[in-house]
Amino acid sequence: MSVRVRFAPSPTGYLHIGGARTALFNWLFARHNNGQFILRIEDTDQKRYIEGAEQNIIDALHWMGLDWDEGPDIGGPYGPYVQSQRTELYQEWANWLVEHGYAYKCYCTPDELAEMRQEQMANKQPLGYDRRCRYLTPEERAQKEAAGLTHVIRFKMPLDGETTVHDVLRGDITVHNSQIQDPVLLKSDGLPTYHLANVVDDHFMKITHILRADEWISTAPLHVNLYEAFGWDLPVYAHLPLVLNPSGKGKLSKRTQAFEDDGQEVLVKVEEFKEAGILPYALNNFLANVGWSFGDDVEKFTMQEAVPRFELQSVNPAPSRLPYDKLDWLNGQYIQELSPLELAQAIKPFLDDAGYEVNPEALLLVMPAMSVRLKRLPDAIPFLRFLFEDVPLQETAESLTNKQMPYENAKEGFTRARDFVRDVQPYDLDRISEGMIEIGEGVTLNGKAGPFLGQMRLAITGQKVSPPLFESMLALGRERTLARLNEMIALFD
Repeated sequence: MSVRVRFAPSPTGYLHIGGARTALFNWLFARHNNGQFILRIEDTDQKRYIEGAEQNIIDALHWMGLDWDEGPDIGGPYGPYVQSQRTELYQEWANWLVEHGYAYKCYCTPDELAEMRQEQMANKQPLGYDRRCRYLTPEERAQKEAAGLTHVIRFKMPLDGETTVHDVLRGDITVHNSQIQDPVLLKSDGLPTYHLANVVDDHFMKITHILRADEWISTAPLHVNLYEAFGWDLPVYAHLPLVLNPSGKGKLSKRTQAFEDDGQEVLVKVEEFKEAGILPYALNNFLANVGWSFGDDVEKFTMQEAVPRFELQSVNPAPSRLPYDKLDWLNGQYIQELSPLELAQAIKPFLDDAGYEVNPEALLLVMPAMSVRLKRLPDAIPFLRFLFEDVPLQETAESLTNKQMPYENAKEGFTRARDFVRDVQPYDLDRISEGMIEIGEGVTLNGKAGPFLGQMRLAITGQKVSPPLFESMLALGRERTLARLNEMIALFD
């Protein structure tokens, strides 16, 4: 049997990090089994539909590097892959259930349902639909049809017995049928509810395994009964572990933006991770560790390395917290693996947003030295500010001296450095490093270059935190470096 799984988000907003984890696990499972990963858009909840949300979800998945074999943007043999374009199919099968005695038309108005609920509350009865339309006689139904009353279609749940759902991760889940109401399958506007569309689509798209969030466990018994009513083969169910807040206290909220948990910022939208300067490889690695383990105490791994190891049975069903304490570490590790060009390309959008005009050559020069210092891509901005703006002179002659490099030594060191920068040919990294070290060793009391080089870096960049001196001088260029040194020397006159 060829494995076919799907990720089926609703375009009611952004791609939540919990949904991204579900998508990733489906993708890993499909790729591990040489199967197909399908993207389906479940947009039948028109009241909550948000314009542009579908494209936002697609863009977020693309950014994560998750590719699909069939979907709304690329098509496939079982399309369309947007539920609002499959309405006739749902109506056909909802009516099939009515015709074969597995469902019925319900003519109750919203006012009647509200009144029924109030009575149940007043009498301290269980809340829910009381199935009154299930027991209408043929004559009563004919009267309501003749009166032109609108209706929904409800499923006839068995009134007794139990339904057992086998979950690969959790074993058998058994529910008394009396606990499940007769749910609406087709609304009065002709659109399906989640329950009908989900089962019909999974059958006709030949989905073999359903990997979804644990919040859908309660719907599984109903869906099993729908499959049995249709006479269709059941897919394999696996309800993924609950995602907890980083502190482990409570379920991760489906908030619309980042929030704090025990003083720690928690990002919740995939686009927030991107905007925060997290690399997609790091995000995938981060999410793969939520409920699954690579093994061998390995925490950092690529998805290509994870695919051969990803067995569904190895997913831990227990609730799992988001390991945000590892996110920056992972991201820093992946940043260090980028080539200078890749890192410069990754950093450039953040510099653009900060309003800095980028000199690509200067940026490339400092990337090797920068990579080990970054946890997130925007961290580069304060490091590189001296390249894009003239940092106001904050130093005094005294602040540029130290115990090993008193006043006259400092003045001599900056003067010699200015003359060196003016005359050296070529102005490259090797010559700069050799020249600066030689000058530093000559002007410090202990004969070591360190005390001079530290003050030089402060003089050149005007920043206490910056890339290393030699790379900074090269990136800044000969003329701007000379100008900065002349400013420093003027302090000693």
